[in-house]
Amino acid sequence: MEHIETLKALGLFDARVPRYTSYPTAAVFTPTVGDAFQSRALGALDPNVPVSVYIHIPFCERLCWFCACHTQGTQTLGPVESYIETVEAELELLQKTVPEGVRMGRLHWGGGTPTILPPQLIHRLAEAIRAVFPQTDDFEFSVEIDPTMVDRGKIDALAAQGMTRASIGIQDFDPEVQAAIGRLQPFDVTKACVDDLRAAGITSLNTDLVYGLPHQTNARIEDTIEKVLTFAPDRVALFGYAHVPWVSKRQKLIDEAVLPDDLARYTLASLAAARFTDAGLTPIGIDHFARPGDELETSLQAGSLRRNFQGYTADTCQTLIGIGASSISRFPDGYVQNAPATAAYKQRIAAGGFAGARGYHMTPEDQLRARAIEHLMCNFQLDLDALAAEFGPAAYALAPSLNTMVTRFAPYVTQNDMLLRIAPEGQPLTRIIASVLDQHVPEGVRYSRAS
Repeated sequence: MEHIETLKALGLFDARVPRYTSYPTAAVFTPTVGDAFQSRALGALDPNVPVSVYIHIPFCERLCWFCACHTQGTQTLGPVESYIETVEAELELLQKTVPEGVRMGRLHWGGGTPTILPPQLIHRLAEAIRAVFPQTDDFEFSVEIDPTMVDRGKIDALAAQGMTRASIGIQDFDPEVQAAIGRLQPFDVTKACVDDLRAAGITSLNTDLVYGLPHQTNARIEDTIEKVLTFAPDRVALFGYAHVPWVSKRQKLIDEAVLPDDLARYTLASLAAARFTDAGLTPIGIDHFARPGDELETSLQAGSLRRNFQGYTADTCQTLIGIGASSISRFPDGYVQNAPATAAYKQRIAAGGFAGARGYHMTPEDQLRARAIEHLMCNFQLDLDALAAEFGPAAYALAPSLNTMVTRFAPYVTQNDMLLRIAPEGQPLTRIIASVLDQHVPEGVRYSRAS
């Protein structure tokens, strides 16, 4: 209770701050940085440096109420097939723009529901991507999978195209919680999906859970965790539910009166983290867990853990090429997001240009601060000497910010010369601590709660 009161006093239950899956955050993207910057950045890629590729499939047969992603509902395949045609056209533009020889080290299909694609579209899309981006020898291919929208035929098609990791959205297995968020997903359906994935030779399994959902209790989340552990997942992501109905209108369908309060959210997160740790998984950053020997765990030990729009990753590619509606590309000197609305995205590609609608061109100081925030989010420490080895003497200009962190967040933040550390008890405050380095906080933007 002592730690809870101290965390509360330091703002854990009041602060609303970014998740820092990027810096600057998407809230500061501007239309002045769009397709022209996108085209120049793509054309300037080094053929000797692999890239990551992200494909966004925005369609779902059902729209889960808790989700704040760019998605749209469909009960037929017509809109999906039309969308894939546009993605293929975008890939053709990329082929004309990206220097010959650029290879793909990572590929991720997200959504929406990528497994809404039938086998023939899975093969067609994968082959279109491969025609533009040859794979590296250590290529990895991950796909977000909805167990209620997949069967053995789709899994076999994904496996045949080289899928190495499946990411299964679970959230919570309790029927009352599922009904309250508009996502009915029985345990036996999920288990059948996991069994099919294992039978297809998919050796890496990630499961996504959410705490802070309506009607969620300690007993219910414990029961969900026990069920998840029977799958022997290699990785677990434990996200805090972000109730942002001003961003995602469908969240208005969720009864706020049955959402856990601040203390209950903290207890749910702490309980879940302890259970996964007791089961032998290693904590990764603020909300991931991985089995010893998993690439995420080994990257943590090696000091090469990174953070991107999917959360924590072992991906060290400097460039992420986002394809599809709302996808965000990350280049060494900035970000570009494709038009979020599917119709607008299709119109831009049909006009013969890229779909970048807004973005941000980073300054050298932005790049320095982005790396510093990433160090805090990944390692719970910030070493200015290490930053100086990467960015030069400019890194030491962050010293006043470190002093601010130590002053504001004592006793959980300490400093020894140029090295700042966040104590384990203070790690729930990491996003708030990282925000000290944030020089881009636009007026009127409301972020999700820090807890």
